[in-house]
Amino acid sequence: MSRGRFGPAGAALAALLLPLLPLTGCARPTAPVGRAAAGEPAQDADRGRTLPPVVDHVRTTDPVVFLTYDDSAERAPALTALIRARRLPVTLFLTDDVAGPAYAELARLRPFGASLQNHTLEHRSLRGLPRAGQRAEICGQQTKLRSRFGVRAHLFRPPHGTYDTTTLRAAADCGITAVVLWRATLDARGDLAYTRGEHRLHPGDIVAVDPDDPTAANLAARTERLLRTIEEQGLRVGDLESYL
Repeated sequence: MSRGRFGPAGAALAALLLPLLPLTGCARPTAPVGRAAAGEPAQDADRGRTLPPVVDHVRTTDPVVFLTYDDSAERAPALTALIRARRLPVTLFLTDDVAGPAYAELARLRPFGASLQNHTLEHRSLRGLPRAGQRAEICGQQTKLRSRFGVRAHLFRPPHGTYDTTTLRAAADCGITAVVLWRATLDARGDLAYTRGEHRLHPGDIVAVDPDDPTAANLAARTERLLRTIEEQGLRVGDLESYL
């Protein structure tokens, strides 16, 4: 199996420095937010250490794409049933304030392939916050995930997809090895939109599935529609944690 491999350091460094568009809620951008394909981790000039890469795509020849959800599975019993029935290796980025009451249910998804990762304690926008504040959000959720699930999360998605170099330094402080964005998003209508590149799925793409909202189609129904699209394109759902 061909796992994702990091490329030139310059591409990753560019991704670290490009500003991201401000967003509200957990809405996804449909315009490019900076090319954040998997790259070699950049060096932190302040400490001479490696910072986690920012990724929206994994470099692999395996016919896989990766489904990610932010604080949504706990509100959608039909989705959790689908994950169990299909044994889907989805990645769930959890905010303690949002997902905390459903931790027991989410724990029961782990044997079926779900990976539980970090989305901060309180879903604060991190960009511009001081190092201590960003550490509190990221490391605090690391502690919660370890105490509730016994897992050491190594993947992190910043709230709203916004971050700065301080975010990367704080994430490194907290044991994060990759900051995960997305190349495609499944919107409230069940349609795929892309942040960059060709408007179709490619092996290694990371897909963010928007949570339900009052105008959205059912989350499980949208996921099933997406699974059909994935299968029609000769792809399958991969386990992101094993590639990063």
